[in-house]
Amino acid sequence: MLLKDIRDYQILFLGLFLVLGIGTRDWTLRPELIGVAIATSLATQWILSLVIGHWSLANDKKQMPNLRSALITSLGLSLLLRADHWTTMAIAAAMAIASKFIFRVGDKHFFNPANFGIISALILTPDAWVSPGQWGEEWWYGLLFLGTGGMILQRIGRWDTTAAFLGSYSLLEAIRNLWLGWTWDVYWHRLMSGSLLLFALFMITDPRSIPNSRIGRVVWAICIAGLTFILRNYFFISTAVFWALFALAPLSVLIDVLWLAPKFAWQEEDEGDEKAEVNFLLSAKKVEV
Repeated sequence: MLLKDIRDYQILFLGLFLVLGIGTRDWTLRPELIGVAIATSLATQWILSLVIGHWSLANDKKQMPNLRSALITSLGLSLLLRADHWTTMAIAAAMAIASKFIFRVGDKHFFNPANFGIISALILTPDAWVSPGQWGEEWWYGLLFLGTGGMILQRIGRWDTTAAFLGSYSLLEAIRNLWLGWTWDVYWHRLMSGSLLLFALFMITDPRSIPNSRIGRVVWAICIAGLTFILRNYFFISTAVFWALFALAPLSVLIDVLWLAPKFAWQEEDEGDEKAEVNFLLSAKKVEV
């Protein structure tokens, strides 16, 4: 039986990765911290949705709790973030979900929730860390991530973002490799990272926090790849991709102003927004004619 909402597939795949990582890799991951991340994310989403929904009653706009989104965020945090204390994971999860309600322009948030939670934990707590090399370099992990991530990206139409990021980052690394005269096994070693693929396929492609237009997404992804390259190779920051996305997330607001396009809506939400997008496209067609 096919799942109706693509987010259900995201939950299924991220849960599979979590089980796979615990079972096949030597992860220092405690089950209780996964429970804390999930419980805190769901509770924060529920509470803030009810509060926002209460404030919105005057405008006849009810904000329903989006628990799928919160569960996806909690699984992403569990996959990438490590901590010694449960309070650190709770802070990360609460900050991740709260960022969707606080950092908004119109009806759209511009920080990726899981990324915001990770950076918040790294800044605010002394025991949080991220292990970019936790997946090793086995080729079958890459095939699994590409297959599952590709299925989701095909449904939501965000392949351009992944292609622009990986293409431009790979090109920059290739130029550097040639400049330094290194062998190509060094180049492939730097690119064959499960965490890099997870970032490119499941984090940087979040359709609700990235630019709406295709050209905007391409420009934005190239900028993130460039900053990642600089932070990794000249400042030697192993978690460069996460810092680059965090730093450039607000740029998506400006890009949406420069290149207008209808915002993304999930299949079962925001029917009014979907109608508005249809009207936007029809108006654009009339202008072209």
